[in-house]
Amino acid sequence: MMTKSHQMPKSLSWALVDNDLDKSTAAAIAARIDVSQNGREAPEHRHRKGQLVMALRGGVTCRVPSGLWMVPPHCGVWVPGGMTHSNVATANARLFFLFVEPGAADLPDRCCTLSLSPLVRELIIEMADQTAGAAADTELITTLLLSALSRMPVQDLHLPLTDEPRLGRIASALVDDPSDRATMGQWAKRMALSENSLARLVQKETGLTFGRWRQQLQLIFALRSLAAGATVQQVSSDLGYESVSAFITMFKKALGASPAQYLKSFDR
Repeated sequence: MMTKSHQMPKSLSWALVDNDLDKSTAAAIAARIDVSQNGREAPEHRHRKGQLVMALRGGVTCRVPSGLWMVPPHCGVWVPGGMTHSNVATANARLFFLFVEPGAADLPDRCCTLSLSPLVRELIIEMADQTAGAAADTELITTLLLSALSRMPVQDLHLPLTDEPRLGRIASALVDDPSDRATMGQWAKRMALSENSLARLVQKETGLTFGRWRQQLQLIFALRSLAAGATVQQVSSDLGYESVSAFITMFKKALGASPAQYLKSFDR
């Protein structure tokens, strides 16, 4: 059995200032991040190594140039090495960062959300908590972890973003106020566009309809809030739904399960 080091958790911004991280040629490095009662943000930064952000408690969103990604409980967002990104965590979140040396594992070359098996989660936790001198154990854990991680399925939990300034303004407004229920026609007027022009613009830039694009943001907000302990009633109200049942219906159509069932599936 391995001995736990019980090291103090690192701050959310630890990876920004740890110069030894990218200098290391270790195939994988893990660290535990416990967020305080207030939510925390690590501003834009990048690593030579790829980064997996895993949440065991609470929620965290990762923003990259091409999109906004949600990390629900027991999932992870994979950010390839060299990609600029920022992390925003909810209050009292418990996160784990796994840094992977380029070429050490067969992982995607794009940002994505991975559904992590119990084995992968436990190996990441073990790597983060083990004693520094357990070299043989580290090598074994690294081999098992990277082999299993490369087989984890991708979850579609992100909001495509774009450099198009008008869509950028809409996205920022919806992030600031997700309860805004303005129609596409109303948004088109705000952007000095016709409704058809806005519909074509969103489809061209994101590959989604306007309604589906906005729904993705609502799902990200909902999962982040539910993971942080908000009730379904609170989330429904925060998103501007007239009834809880309408919100649950949207959630089930998009993700195939009610909010409670969806989060419980990750606990299992």
